[in-house]
Amino acid sequence: MSINPQLQGRTYPAVAAYSVGREKIREFAAAVKATNPAHFDVARAQELGYADLVAPPTFAIIVAQRADALLVADPDAGIDFSRVVHADQRFTHHRPIVAGDELVAELYVDSVRAMGDGALITTRAEISTTEGEQVATTLSSILVRGEGQ
Repeated sequence: MSINPQLQGRTYPAVAAYSVGREKIREFAAAVKATNPAHFDVARAQELGYADLVAPPTFAIIVAQRADALLVADPDAGIDFSRVVHADQRFTHHRPIVAGDELVAELYVDSVRAMGDGALITTRAEISTTEGEQVATTLSSILVRGEGQ
């Protein structure tokens, strides 16, 4: 199945909220080797002005990938995940992510560019709290390799 070029402009609405917990932040920080004490110690985070533990900047990928999964699982998209190569990832933070946040992401398919019998798909996830406060914007590009690639 080939990539549906009409994906461009499609929006996938936010689904279930992601609860940002202290242990999730600590585990993620340890996994990415982030050493800032504000990722591990509530008192240190509060000394810096945060309400609770603050997540490393790349923590937003967890919420963004939940949104990306909606696109990949869409049978109309024509994406064979076994043929996907992650090409690019960018983050714009509007405010830090902290423990206690309830986050959702709406996904936008910004572009679909045919490349041989594959395609380069660029998406944008707008991450916000369940109350509507904008938290981060992620841009992601994936290359879906064609059968001959």
